[in-house]
Amino acid sequence: MTVTEIKTLADRIEDLLPQTQCTKCGYPACRPYAEAVARGEAGYNQCPPGGAEGVARLAALLGKPVIPLNPANGVERPRPLALIDEQICIGCTLCMQACPVDAIVGAPKHMHTVVAELCTGCDLCVPPCPVDCISMPTVTGEATGWDAWSQPQADAARERHNRREARLAREREAAEARVAARRSSAGSAGSGTSSARGTAAGAAAGMAAGAPPGVAPASATSPASATDDAEAKKRAIIQAALERARKKKEELAAKGQGPLNTEHVSADVQAQIDAAEARRRRLGLADNPTANAANAADATNQDAPPAPASTRNPR
Repeated sequence: MTVTEIKTLADRIEDLLPQTQCTKCGYPACRPYAEAVARGEAGYNQCPPGGAEGVARLAALLGKPVIPLNPANGVERPRPLALIDEQICIGCTLCMQACPVDAIVGAPKHMHTVVAELCTGCDLCVPPCPVDCISMPTVTGEATGWDAWSQPQADAARERHNRREARLAREREAAEARVAARRSSAGSAGSGTSSARGTAAGAAAGMAAGAPPGVAPASATSPASATDDAEAKKRAIIQAALERARKKKEELAAKGQGPLNTEHVSADVQAQIDAAEARRRRLGLADNPTANAANAADATNQDAPPAPASTRNPR
């Protein structure tokens, strides 16, 4: 089979997938899974959201027998919908970063919410949440697989996923361009920086020496105090949110309820969880929900991607 034939077959396979982008097949999205099936590297029974009907569709296309869904990838089930407990949400944006179809809206340090019409029920937003404020109730009754999902919904989910991937690629390119520009600017200005600082310091000293007796040298008004006040307020807000999250987690622990959806996740999702936990440990937040709020504020400012402005009140 030629490369062109493989790509064409992958297109046809992808058209038959539900496009939930859930990664349960073991691949980062529906398209890579379709390509792996076309190459013969993945089974055509690894898509739980498609269920038995999805396996039958792929079997018909590939001219192969209908086989059971591979239990290692999950089970066919009614479609769930992500719900965020906004009283617990701390606005960390980790769920927004995990959502493959941009179905979660909010902003750093603001409560987030799920747009129900856009949610594919992929579960990917649940593991990264540091305060376990996301639940996944089912919304399709007893209907499962393609009975719980439609072709228009699949087409719309694929379009949103593709737009998101294109946006993330643009953001990465822009970030790399900014880094390169800063390095170039720093290199060209390196030799002149020391002399410029010396000249400025000398001028300031001369002005101070020439000031009339009893009159303090003039200086520019520093915004440091205003910045400090804003940072203190930000830290207080985050500290309060973390304290609420800590109390909620203690209540859940007392009821014997642990973190949600931590079993049977794919290697890609587990890597995402591990990265988030490593980041929290570096910031001193792991196993210490009331840890340094200043670190949490810095992490949110530095790591959060651009997000739609929320109309909700800040936490």
